[in-house]
Amino acid sequence: MDSMLLPFALLCFTSFFTLTNPLGTMPVFLTMTHGMTDKERQSIVRRATIVSFITLMVFVFAGQFLFKFFGISTNGFRIAGGVIIFKIGFDMLQARYTPMKLKDEEIKTYADDISITPLGIPMLCGPGAIANAIVLMQDAHSYEMKGILIGTIALIYLLTFFILRASTKLVKVLGETGNNVMMRLMGLILMVIAVECFVSGLKPILVDIVKEGMIP
Repeated sequence: MDSMLLPFALLCFTSFFTLTNPLGTMPVFLTMTHGMTDKERQSIVRRATIVSFITLMVFVFAGQFLFKFFGISTNGFRIAGGVIIFKIGFDMLQARYTPMKLKDEEIKTYADDISITPLGIPMLCGPGAIANAIVLMQDAHSYEMKGILIGTIALIYLLTFFILRASTKLVKVLGETGNNVMMRLMGLILMVIAVECFVSGLKPILVDIVKEGMIP
């Protein structure tokens, strides 16, 4: 079991960091908070990361209940989650920011409390992150793996908090080219994870179909 912990931890970290995408969120965050003071920005970042973390934790622990309540199979959710994550990764590979596109008039509408929406949800905690959290919780077969999953999510949002706090400086350092390169790289990683998720959900369904076809 110990040999599974490190690969699982790496999977959790890379998938959630890519789905949360704090580096890709920086330019949008700076646009939405244009004209605000550093203190106001820090307050928004703090609330957004807390809201995102709590929301994701709700789905981590309530995922099984939701499956049973709505009659959803784990394999079906893996397939749907894989498609969603693949779409996000593909758009990132094209250096397009997908979680939320805002027009100028929409930015003004959200300016009162962007920490909850759209920054917290769905930017930092979108459908891809939620699907990933539920699927990985299903794959966490021990308390150690569950602890790694929860700890990794907490670490990701802590990193997101510090990255967005320093967004003004980081955007200048990375530049547009550097930001696009990072986004493309994370998109490629995300697409690979999505394919694995899709196949892991499709394989048991195909096996069941074959078995049913072989039974007279």
